[in-house]
Amino acid sequence: MTLLDHHQVLTTDHITRLFFHAPRTARHRLAELLALELVDRFRFARTGGGTDPYHWVLGHAGQRFQAASRGEPEPSARAASQRISRLSANPRLHHLLIVNEFFVRLGEHARRHDGADLVRWWSEQQATQFKSSKAAINPDGHGLWSRGGQMAGFWLEADTGTEPLTRVVGKLDGYRRFNTDSGPRYPVLFWLASSTREEHLHRLLRAEPGGVTTVTATQDTNPAEAVWLPADGSGRVTLEQLPSFHGHNTPSNPNYVEGVLHLGQ
Repeated sequence: MTLLDHHQVLTTDHITRLFFHAPRTARHRLAELLALELVDRFRFARTGGGTDPYHWVLGHAGQRFQAASRGEPEPSARAASQRISRLSANPRLHHLLIVNEFFVRLGEHARRHDGADLVRWWSEQQATQFKSSKAAINPDGHGLWSRGGQMAGFWLEADTGTEPLTRVVGKLDGYRRFNTDSGPRYPVLFWLASSTREEHLHRLLRAEPGGVTTVTATQDTNPAEAVWLPADGSGRVTLEQLPSFHGHNTPSNPNYVEGVLHLGQ
């Protein structure tokens, strides 16, 4: 439930790949949680017939439980229902699912490969914990990925294919200013809708000043593999090969808890 609380919506396929070995077992367990109102679901009709997979969200009981765990007022049944309706109608739902798919692929890879671990999966909202006096950044997600004794942090920028690439590149100004403060310096991952957009984005990145590591990959790849192309390189690398500095011990850096470096959820 905490995962749904943080990341809002996951499909049946997402949940199966993250937690189960058989789709039938996943469907059975989700049906049990649905009966308890811990989760709820919605899906859309497809043009030409058929329906999309179920999209799972917190149900009324699940929302009440998560609110109580944070010491917040528990929502009424009406408020819980309205939250679900707003999410199903949210124009950014497709983008949110792309972001969650990225992390699901990393989590699934870690389940199947010893020595790999998705140590941290933070949503856009959770990433606001990182603050800077010089710039505000608003990544689509933040993660820590570990493999073979190497750990790398990253900021994720997920592409839907609809935004002008000049606007995509413009986001680097904030990261560049953020990197001059005492917080972490992580690479920015551009996860792109097509190889054509990746090629065009690299033309723009080559004209950008330094100050932030940028890499790209397309959404038809496994982000846990050597698919990341640095803006200043010609060979693709894995996430753990990217430079990663977790920042200094300051109150505004959530990587430190009571003065001790803490790299986890």
